[in-house]
Parts: sequence; structure tokens; C-alpha cells
Amino acid sequence: MKIEFFHDVLCAWCYVISPRVRRLAEEFPELEIVHRSFALAPGPEDIGRMFGSKERGKREILNHWRAANANDDGHRIRAELMEARDFDYPYSLPGLMACKAAEFQGGQKAHWDYFDRLQRAHLTECRNIADPDVLLDCAGEIGLDVERFREDFRSERARRAVEEDVRRAAELGIRAVPTLLGNGHVLSGAQKYDRLKEWYVNIRT
Repeated sequence: MKIEFFHDVLCAWCYVISPRVRRLAEEFPELEIVHRSFALAPGPEDIGRMFGSKERGKREILNHWRAANANDDGHRIRAELMEARDFDYPYSLPGLMACKAAEFQGGQKAHWDYFDRLQRAHLTECRNIADPDVLLDCAGEIGLDVERFREDFRSERARRAVEEDVRRAAELGIRAVPTLLGNGHVLSGAQKYDRLKEWYVNIRT
């Protein structure tokens, strides 16, 4: 049984649901999770374009962080710390390409481990995940070959892999994350574990 997990490194609600999806995969070992990129704000100007200014975008996004933190099992999301940071709110593409670089080295497991580490850097540590140095630090921390990661992260192959996932999401009509897709059935949003498990049990039979 395969479930496609569409997510973005920027997405606070994806940070909330990822540990619950991990718990599901542990409870049901036959379950294969395939990670798909979804770019909420692909480029450096997209936050300003979507919200009217970068500053307004950051304020509104941090309200989403606060709502997500109330839903998070560990309350790990630190909106006040990110509010105090003086760098522009990050954009999606560097982190998504970095996740693909991790996947090139270690498959879906490495993609997931790297995604989770990068989200922790973004939402808990409030580092700038558009900064290549931060991306490289996270790669080293999960045991990847950093030099190979550096080359893969910068590659057209990584960019194309992200673009293919984005196209797949569009073809499937997926317009928000987190979204799970399995056996033609979709589950959207940061659902609680009991709801996630109920959905999986129903679609696998």
C-alpha cells in the first residue's frame, strides 16, 4: 500500500502531521510513504506578491504558525522567535530541492528525515532555510554525504524532480498541503492521529 504525502518545507501544518504519518507507518509496516513536493511560495518574490508585501506576508504566515502550534502534539512551533528574526521569510524552492538531493542519496527515508530536520530548523529553531549553509548543516546532521548533497542540491535534476511533483499535484487537483493520497482517496489537513488511522484503514480494504 502506497500513500503519497504532498508537503512543503514552509508549511507549519505539514510539520504537525509528519510525526503522525510516521506513527501510522510504524503501526502498519506494509505502508510505503512517497514524498511529493508542493511549492507554496516557489520564488523569493512570491510572499510579497501574494500578501502585498513581505512584511505583511510574514505577519499573516505567523498567525498560521500560532494556529498550527495549538494543533501540534508537541507545541514545537515558535512564532515569536521567527517574528524577531530580521531575514526575509524563506521561500520554497531551495528547501524542496534540498529534500530531493537527500532523496537521491538515501531514497524516501532520507527525504523524510531531511524534510523533518529542515522543518525543525524552520519552525522551531527559526533559521533561514533559504540559506544554502543551513541546508548543508541539516544534511550533515542527518548523516548525508555533504559534498554529494551540495552538488545534487544545485542540480537541474533536483529542480526537475520538484517540478514533476508540482505538476502531479496540479493534475490531481491538489491545491493545499498537507495532503495524503492513497488508493485514489485524498485526506487533507493536519488531521489528528485517530482520524488519520481511520482513513487509512478504510481505504486499504
